[in-house]
Amino acid sequence: MYHTFYGWYLKCQSDTQTLAVIPAIHSTGNKRTCSVQVITDNDAWTVMLPANAFKRTKRNIFIGENRFSEKGIHLEIHTPKVTVTGKVDFGPLFPLRYDIMGPFSLVPFMECRHGVWSMRHSVSGNVCINGQKYSFRNARGYWEGDCGRSFPKEYIWTQCFFHDGALMLSVADIPVAGIHFTGIIGVVLWRGKEYRIATYLGARVAEMRNKMVRVKQGSLELYVRLLETSGHPLKAPLKGKMVRTIHESASCRAFYRFCKGERTLFAFETDRASFEFEYDK
Repeated sequence: MYHTFYGWYLKCQSDTQTLAVIPAIHSTGNKRTCSVQVITDNDAWTVMLPANAFKRTKRNIFIGENRFSEKGIHLEIHTPKVTVTGKVDFGPLFPLRYDIMGPFSLVPFMECRHGVWSMRHSVSGNVCINGQKYSFRNARGYWEGDCGRSFPKEYIWTQCFFHDGALMLSVADIPVAGIHFTGIIGVVLWRGKEYRIATYLGARVAEMRNKMVRVKQGSLELYVRLLETSGHPLKAPLKGKMVRTIHESASCRAFYRFCKGERTLFAFETDRASFEFEYDK
């Protein structure tokens, strides 16, 4: 039986509000469904729709009257639990120099493949969710995606904007050909320079405990700690079905430190971090 999923994660964030939207399609055997998940600072909703509501081109996803593309997002959702209307426009995208998966993009039968389409772009527009207005003026946006069969059994994912840059980091248990290893993919965009941190470049987990992870790669070290969370339940794929529950904080307190050799390039605490910590550690 064939199990697949394909989805995007589009985040919009101002100094006071956060909105993330996840359009996706999922298949299990001959059964296909699609969904739109909406996440804010304080809540989350999952709207399931029939597969025929989904259309996709290379850079566009349409689900019913909702549109997601490199130009922006248009939302039109009306259910008994949530009403979402509005649109936001994106400025020029900031793509990576090359595929975040590196040589692993060529490995067949991987459980999950990750893509990063823009590390940081401008966002402008308005969205209304159950009567509450989300207003974005010269705000920031991030765009990534996943496809495959299932999310990793255990993983950490975080994304954050900050002065002069943005970052994302994912540490996950990766099964391939009957073995498991800890896979790392991450990018630090700082003062216009892209620092890539990945298993295929020699990155390793130096420490992981108490909602923190420290990753080293040569002279580079990235330290991430989740300080306080109010994670909201989201649906995640398990063999193509959206039956797994994970918890994401679209905007929470976290601490980040990035060093090169003996030099600390930046260190800061923020209450605007996005975080998923699905490890028992």
